Amino acid sequence: MEDCLFCKIAKKEQEADIVAESNQFIAFEDIKPKAPVHVLIISKKHISSVNDLKEEDTKLIGELFLFVKQVAKKKGVKEDGYRLIINTGKKAGQEIEHIHLHLISGKKLGFGNEEKITF
Repeated sequence: MEDCLFCKIAKKEQEADIVAESNQFIAFEDIKPKAPVHVLIISKKHISSVNDLKEEDTKLIGELFLFVKQVAKKKGVKEDGYRLIINTGKKAGQEIEHIHLHLISGKKLGFGNEEKITF
């Protein structure tokens, strides 16, 4: 998509603090981090959301999670742990219509009554 911010980042038409890159994926620092480590991981192929995945994307999505491991290692959080979040749709907090993972870490991430990270 021509006006997609994440597509522009993938094509290097928009500046971003890139953490890691492969032929199919790019990871970059979130500009509004919710934790000490907050990286966005996208496919260079434009897919609007999880709801727009097709059977032909099966291999790509599997490889995405292998790329996530590399990003976690590079950021030094592979051993301590990290959380992956995929927001799908506006009511879930998806602001950019391009499927992406949030990799967050660097502090204790709570559930329930503990400290929460909100989007």
